[in-house]
Amino acid sequence: MTPKLERVRVSSRGQVIIPARVRRRYGIRKGTEVVFLEEPNRVVMQPITRKFIEGLCGSLKGSAAMDYLLDQRKRDRKL
Repeated sequence: MTPKLERVRVSSRGQVIIPARVRRRYGIRKGTEVVFLEEPNRVVMQPITRKFIEGLCGSLKGSAAMDYLLDQRKRDRKL
């Protein structure tokens, strides 16, 4: 996929308008949560949508992070 440039301005309140084409493509609707990831020299906005969550399924399998999360879940259930 060739990156497409969309230019918008930040308001005095720090708000931006996400272009309609981008909202449609990534399923961003009213109430959609997003996270901002800071990388060297740029900020990445990631919408937290069902498609994004489903894409993560299995990505932690066999990792130390998965073991940690399962241990945390066990601790939480004991509380």
